[in-house]
Amino acid sequence: MAPLPSYVSGSWHVPTDEGAPLTDAVTGAEIGRISASGVDRAAALEYGRRVGGPVLRELTFHQRAVLLKQLGLHLREHRDELYALSARTGATRADSMIDVDGGIGVVLSYASKAKRELPNDTVLVEGNVEPLSKGGTFVGQHLCTPLHGVAVQINAFNFPVWGPLEKFAPAFLAGVPSLIKPAGQTAYLTARLVELIVESGILPEGTVQFLCGGAGDLLDHLTEQDLVAFTGSASTALKLRTHPVVTGRSVRFNAEADSLNCSILGPDAAPGTPEFDLFVKQLVTEMTVKAGQKCTAIRRALVPAALLDDVADTARQRLARVTVGNPADPDVRMGALAGLEQREEVRRSLKALLDAGRIVFGDLDHVEVVGADAERGAFLSPILLRADDPDRAEPHEVEAFGPVSTLLPYQDAGHAVALAARGRGSLVGSIVTADPDFARRVVVGTAPWHGRLLVLNEEDAKESTGHGSPLPPLVHGGPGRAGGGEEMGGVRGIVHHMQRTAVQAGPSMLTAITGRWTSGAPRAQSGPHPFRKHLEELAVGDTVVAGPRVVTLDDVERFAEFTGDTFYAHMDEDAARANPFFGGRVAHGYLIVSFAAGLFVDPAPGPVLANYGLENLRFLAPVKPGDALTVTLTAKQITPREGADYGEVRWDTDVTNQEGVSVAKYDVLTLVAKRPEE
Repeated sequence: MAPLPSYVSGSWHVPTDEGAPLTDAVTGAEIGRISASGVDRAAALEYGRRVGGPVLRELTFHQRAVLLKQLGLHLREHRDELYALSARTGATRADSMIDVDGGIGVVLSYASKAKRELPNDTVLVEGNVEPLSKGGTFVGQHLCTPLHGVAVQINAFNFPVWGPLEKFAPAFLAGVPSLIKPAGQTAYLTARLVELIVESGILPEGTVQFLCGGAGDLLDHLTEQDLVAFTGSASTALKLRTHPVVTGRSVRFNAEADSLNCSILGPDAAPGTPEFDLFVKQLVTEMTVKAGQKCTAIRRALVPAALLDDVADTARQRLARVTVGNPADPDVRMGALAGLEQREEVRRSLKALLDAGRIVFGDLDHVEVVGADAERGAFLSPILLRADDPDRAEPHEVEAFGPVSTLLPYQDAGHAVALAARGRGSLVGSIVTADPDFARRVVVGTAPWHGRLLVLNEEDAKESTGHGSPLPPLVHGGPGRAGGGEEMGGVRGIVHHMQRTAVQAGPSMLTAITGRWTSGAPRAQSGPHPFRKHLEELAVGDTVVAGPRVVTLDDVERFAEFTGDTFYAHMDEDAARANPFFGGRVAHGYLIVSFAAGLFVDPAPGPVLANYGLENLRFLAPVKPGDALTVTLTAKQITPREGADYGEVRWDTDVTNQEGVSVAKYDVLTLVAKRPEE
């Protein structure tokens, strides 16, 4: 069989040797070969920097999001093909959905999030403007720009679709091209994924490359602008993290490593409660999904000592109903491990764990298999262990990366927290309880050792995605043994691929650099009312000043009657005078906002389609009857929407009294039509 090709420097590269065999996890038959011989890894990295990077950086966040959405929809059309290959990795249909649909879901989720939360710009302004001088002529702002390198991703074998896509999506949105290096055992599935991406023609050339085989000297050619994202064992993560080029050039490195995750059953969750059933069901699910080959799987099940027998008995009954075998059989609930070598590695780890406990379900050397040969395929029975001495080191130090978990007793909440911490850092933990006090104590106590915590009970069970499911808006990673990194996390994952720079300048220069109007910069007040301008005609700094309008006591009383807001500060002179903030009756805050709108709005139909909200509203000084209000409305940020006939405009709004004192400040958000095409 011809080895799988790599896609580098704009073309498919066929290896120069026969490569190493790849086998079907279910049948043991050879299905391909893998080698990266002859690949110029330095040239591939340089190609990404020279070709992929510049074209990506020319696109805005929204333009990249449009391409990402197109890619996700294209891959969705090819799910069945990817499922078929996924089955050869030992995955059931349900396992394949997690990997394939999960990966595509990450791509689509990121595309949507970018259009909602990021500007239609090539740079990201982060945080508020920081005043750096008394007079306001020297200010600072953090600006995030794409790194001018390549995001190198080194992936694990267990998620050959989701793994590459969850790293690729935030890098692409940030404007950084990717080089994907899959793990050998399941590289044939990732190879087809990349073929689908390349064949689609959706992404600009150079933004995705594929190294199918060993990393070789890849890390030797990294620069200060490149990034490395690794998923795999903690030992390999340490080796890569300490590579001389990675350390010497401060290459940004993110690791997501295996970890001894735990699930903790609360003392309140006795047999017969919904939480008891949820705990056991989740434990069995995490043991058998992907044949336990998940870095988020439950390896340690912490149970109140008094409930240990009940949990063991109930889990044993559930595990007995799990059918192991060929994923092509619809009755099979657990498939094979990724390969025979992986099965032997799990068995070696199990022997170490048996020094501290005993098997309560399963057989280390034998398993009943449906539709396949148990020895030719990489099949293994689910193994549930029980360690009555929770202080033994082995359950907290040895991970069997397969369908294996250990039951451990604990005495109280403090003991459970201490046992959880002995994993020395985990990707995820779960607490199954209906007791809020227990939940808070355990969450606060275990949080420093975990990247993610699920609190599971009857309230959230129906909609919960479960212990082992990372989600695009939330970080996936963990401290210590888990690698010390973070992947995804919504916009956080995008910003990871960017450089945060503090820009210090005057307001005018900062406005020009960021594309956002900064207080103190010039305002443009000539010409038509800004609400008469289409989106393309508006400019940052366009301003309307309106007023003054005197607020009368009658206004205050009518507003109170109309809204029902008769708070004493508006209606009771003596009580309001006693309030140290007011010193007498004052106008409602929302009356001020309403009057301001009445002042700046141009009422006739025009390009402004809708007001869809206010942000950052603050009432800064009381307004008393007799005060005169003036409003200054300035176009602060203009965001065209890709593929739509309108965009968003953010207006800086400053309401002042007759003495020029700001009484309210906020941002008004409007939807504004683009100029009609002729």
